[in-house]
Amino acid sequence: MTAKLVLHLPDHERAALEAGKMSSLYPRLKRMVERRRGMVEIAPRFPPVAPDGNLHVVDNARKPHKDVLIAALAYLDGCWHLDPKGVLADSSIATRHFVPEAIDALEAERYVAALKARFSEQRSSRYHQKKTVEEIDSEGIVIFLQGPPPYRRGHAYMSREEMIHTVLEGADGRPVYVKPHPLRKEEGVKAIKEMKAAGYRPIKTNANVHDLLRQAEVTVSANSAASIEGFLHGTPTLLFARADFDQVAEVVKTPEEFSAALARAVGQKRDYTKFLYWYFSQCLWLDDPAFEANVLARFTDMGFPPKRLGLDMS
Repeated sequence: MTAKLVLHLPDHERAALEAGKMSSLYPRLKRMVERRRGMVEIAPRFPPVAPDGNLHVVDNARKPHKDVLIAALAYLDGCWHLDPKGVLADSSIATRHFVPEAIDALEAERYVAALKARFSEQRSSRYHQKKTVEEIDSEGIVIFLQGPPPYRRGHAYMSREEMIHTVLEGADGRPVYVKPHPLRKEEGVKAIKEMKAAGYRPIKTNANVHDLLRQAEVTVSANSAASIEGFLHGTPTLLFARADFDQVAEVVKTPEEFSAALARAVGQKRDYTKFLYWYFSQCLWLDDPAFEANVLARFTDMGFPPKRLGLDMS
């Protein structure tokens, strides 16, 4: 029996697909399969519990299932996970070992130069950013707050409030800037006010993320995209949650670990260029000339080669 590609999408992705927008992974998968005379079905968010003979792509699923690929944006616009194990902190990349010596330095430099030209030099990030350039103290610590995912999914080692408190307690005289999440500004402002009421002096900022990353001595987050974006600027990070990019970060699991982790973060050199190349070359870029070949290879790895999906490859 010929298998179908079944896309399990949240409402906003389904609406974008139906409107003909091509900025996401899903309409490109649909177009690719249908151009080759395969069948695509758009289904509710969650896949069937038992395999049904079809290949399922599920947006941001929490747990792996047989015959399911899990998809999500991989931190940078236009870059996606399509992974049987999971996405972001749960991605297959998290289980692989980064070996800098195995990576060609010139190739990595060319690759990352293109990323910088596209993102950091344009001061462009996933959410809308201020055009006005703002300055901060070069010894500053910048905390990037997030929404619920790292806490709901059990990735975080401590709560958001505990993280902020730990940084303020251990900053050792450095100014601490706190940037609320663009989609959770009120929560961020509330957390900052609570810390001020407790006698601390966090500095609220809504500056362009790349202005902050360019100038900060170090960044802090649970496992925010901003932390890996900081590698484009050579800025070290401390993570308070599991992440699939933590091999070149300092990870803080308890308040007692913070001071030593901070010292290592600012005192040790890391090869961010090779790491960025290693990491993002394992993801899918929508504008990659090899995009469709890479997707078909992942389908085949799942046991769904073109023939099983009824694709015309002529």
